Amino acid sequence: MPLTSPVVDSTIYLALELSRSTWLAAMRLPGATKSVLHRIAAGDTAALLAVITTQRARVEARLGAPVAVVSCFEAGRDGFWLHRLLLANGVNNHVVEPTSILVNRRARRAKTDRLDAEGLLRVLAAYHRGDYQVCSVLHVPSPAEEDAKRPHREREHLVQERVRIENRIEALLATQGIQKRHSETAIVALLDGRSRRLTDG
Repeated sequence: MPLTSPVVDSTIYLALELSRSTWLAAMRLPGATKSVLHRIAAGDTAALLAVITTQRARVEARLGAPVAVVSCFEAGRDGFWLHRLLLANGVNNHVVEPTSILVNRRARRAKTDRLDAEGLLRVLAAYHRGDYQVCSVLHVPSPAEEDAKRPHREREHLVQERVRIENRIEALLATQGIQKRHSETAIVALLDGRSRRLTDG
């Protein structure tokens, strides 16, 4: 009975650790046991795509067949524009919910970009192979859906800002012995009167 050779995963896995100044790209190539790290200036998408293109070409030349690139990064301040850019360039990207990643909470964990990127790389590989419990992948809204949410978010922000300012005004009034809530006109008049007395005194 002939022996069957083990199936080799021909997928290139790419995990991105994004920060304000630097992006760290951790890649695991087919057949490799260690990841390859590339440090890129934040926002330098040309450099990122060049790394992906170069590594994909090398692997395809070695295997003699097309390979897929699967990537991920954690949801954060950068939003979803990078996700759309990767998809447009033939990369199957996932945006991961950071709090969903399972970790050993009893173990003491060092916090570095390299360790975070390599940990995310292991999560991505497990998820791609069918272990959907290792993390939660977000549904990425379309640009139109994001635009529709923006006015609501802006209103929420303005309401929160108004409450903060009102609380600050009440705190300042309390320092002048004013405990009752007044209309805005009355508050301005009271503060103006107090200010004049302090200046004249």
